[in-house]
Amino acid sequence: MLDREACIVLNMISGVGYVKYTALCDEFGSPAGVFRRSARELMHVPGIGETLAVKIAEFDWEGELARELELADKAGVRVITLFDEAYPAVLRNLYDPPLCLYVRGRLPEFPEYAVAVVGSRRMSDYGARMTRQITAEAVAAGYTVVSGLAYGVDTVAHGMTVEQGGCTVAVLGGGLMRIHPQENVPLARRIVEAGGAVISEFPMNFPVSRTSFPRRNRIVAGLARLTIVTEAGIGSGALITARLALDNGRDVFAVPGHADNPQAQGCHQLIKEGAAGLIENFSDVLNAIGVGFGYLPGLAPGGEANEDAVPYDSSSVGDLPPEAREIWKLLDGRELSLDFLAEETGRETGALLSTLMMLEMKLLVEHGSDMVYRRIPRRP
Repeated sequence: MLDREACIVLNMISGVGYVKYTALCDEFGSPAGVFRRSARELMHVPGIGETLAVKIAEFDWEGELARELELADKAGVRVITLFDEAYPAVLRNLYDPPLCLYVRGRLPEFPEYAVAVVGSRRMSDYGARMTRQITAEAVAAGYTVVSGLAYGVDTVAHGMTVEQGGCTVAVLGGGLMRIHPQENVPLARRIVEAGGAVISEFPMNFPVSRTSFPRRNRIVAGLARLTIVTEAGIGSGALITARLALDNGRDVFAVPGHADNPQAQGCHQLIKEGAAGLIENFSDVLNAIGVGFGYLPGLAPGGEANEDAVPYDSSSVGDLPPEAREIWKLLDGRELSLDFLAEETGRETGALLSTLMMLEMKLLVEHGSDMVYRRIPRRP
């Protein structure tokens, strides 16, 4: 047995997490070494105990491993372990990293440009609107969107990312053969077809449970450089994700909602405690972490060109897609609000924001906190 195979098998045995896995490996030298020991030897490892020791010693690892890998192969799923180079480096630094990741689709590299968008399963119309807006802006800024494929905010975030041509990763609370909710199976398929991934740390047939979702949340938080809670009540699992993100040194942001909306109280709590930055759009996030449009190369705070400014190239305007050229022309000598642009172009807010974000990234357009857009003056 190879160590990576032993890692997969240990991940299949209920009760063995990273802490006990580490204790076993420290005692017996390697994951494979664990399966060369008797129950009596195993039970002397701190934290293992007699019941788990017997379960490991008597586990039919050859048969179970063969069946598991066959299921994965037939489903087009890769199994990535701690021993593989493809294992995301950002997860290795977690206190309790997953032993394995089951991956359907293309798992992107996770540098700084990944954001977790999470929130309530029972979101309001306002929550749905803000989730669509912020997700569209994040995609336009080149961020991979991570979420949990649950009802509500997760579904909207994944769907909007696919719609905008971005990359999204869905982290499941059960095995890849137990996608939950079932209604999101078509969405999971669309995520993979669009170049994203659906992943899980759990074996292929592992059923979802009340304890598996919090474990899923630590992976959502761990993969992303940033976590945004768009709408969440006090008891929402999104708050668990936010706390886990904070514990791992990640930045957390929250969208304020209506004061009388119970589904906004979790966001308000995070903001009042100073645990999350208050944001109204994704530009607020970029400004907070020091890469906002007012701080892109060539712009000084406040949007004024500095001495090192990079003037836009007139040829770059000619290369713009038709919808971007339309906005560029509307902004000729004028400062226009988002609502006005939406009315003039007849485009939905999410699609419009995506185009505006692209213009901002090209240093052609800027906006202030009032969401009024203007051209960036070309430096002589």
